[in-house]
Amino acid sequence: MFLRIVLLYLLGLKKLYFILFIFLALPIISLGQSSASASFVASVTIIEPIEIRNNANMNFARIDAQGGGSVILNPDNTRSVIGNVKLEKSARVSAAVFEVKGQNGYTYDISIPPGEYVMVNGSKRIILKDFKLSSNSNSFHEDSQIIRMGATIDVEANQKSGRYITPAPLEVTVSYN
Repeated sequence: MFLRIVLLYLLGLKKLYFILFIFLALPIISLGQSSASASFVASVTIIEPIEIRNNANMNFARIDAQGGGSVILNPDNTRSVIGNVKLEKSARVSAAVFEVKGQNGYTYDISIPPGEYVMVNGSKRIILKDFKLSSNSNSFHEDSQIIRMGATIDVEANQKSGRYITPAPLEVTVSYN
């Protein structure tokens, strides 16, 4: 402060106003905004968990192996034959049926068993393969969707009689895209 007074005295009165302006305005000018802030709100939407439930197991029903061949079980519960296998008419024919539940408007992937599997009756085997789904539309337009799955079995000529079954359950997996 003392230095200011001395400077004013030395410079004269005309310059006094200019110097006063500089000394008084300089602190005000340097007080400009040096920071700013904003606020926000966080949110989250929890979607319906995806799930799958087995409504019916796969059943090729009764067949006569005769000369062997393949039986194709379609997702619509119809069967067809390649080779010399004879189909017995049966109401027990069933593709595997699954109910998939999830968030309306979302899409999902369905993973079916790849490759070949065996169905056994003691030491005898039948090959289970070529799984096929009823729908390629994996999008929820409602809260749930029914999926049917067929497959093919290879039967040897004069296959041993009896009930053949997979030794362990086969898994079908669904997941959101």
